Amino acid sequence: MTSSVQEVLAELAALRDPKARAINQRHGDDHEVNLSKLRAVAKGLKKQPELAPALWDTDDTAARLVAILICKPKSFTADQLDAMLRAGRVPKVYDWLISYVVKKHPQVEELRLRWLADTDPVVAAAGWALTADLVTKDGDQLDHDQLLDVIAAEMADAPERLQWAMNTCLGQIGIHDPTRRARVLAIGERLAVFRDYPTSPGCTSPYVPIWVGEMVRRAQS
Repeated sequence: MTSSVQEVLAELAALRDPKARAINQRHGDDHEVNLSKLRAVAKGLKKQPELAPALWDTDDTAARLVAILICKPKSFTADQLDAMLRAGRVPKVYDWLISYVVKKHPQVEELRLRWLADTDPVVAAAGWALTADLVTKDGDQLDHDQLLDVIAAEMADAPERLQWAMNTCLGQIGIHDPTRRARVLAIGERLAVFRDYPTSPGCTSPYVPIWVGEMVRRAQS
């Protein structure tokens, strides 16, 4: 059964929890709905590509997360996704849009190249995130040395979100390209990005020399 925007917003409003908002705010998000409960709402709606854009247009973070989960990526044009990325800067919305929609879109490569060249660091970060993902899937179509040149020159002074995406790309090259691993580790040690990043017990540090070393060790064990 097709739901209306008002019905979905009412369902999400009934799930608002100040405790969830406090947790989400620590990560830069602004919604008050537990993500497990939000996913349950989306599961109940199933795929509704007609409803998803209307939910997105509400500018409500929880509604946008539901929209991402119930949409069909192919129903958007590349230009629509570009506009959505620029509008959806709340971290969870931004991350889910890239992971659940853009990566599954037939024009993902066009968007990757478009965003890599963008002067907006938040948009450029999406290009680097897609590049890091491509390294893990089909790195042969990428010029790793060119990517490493840019990372070595720009990552240390990049804004936080862009820096994180570039660091992820650096690490993935080190993990998946043994021929350039030594260079990756040297760049990581020289730039020392995230060297002192607080890491919970049982988690791996994002500091590239530690991260790459741990992932390689696991693969070889």
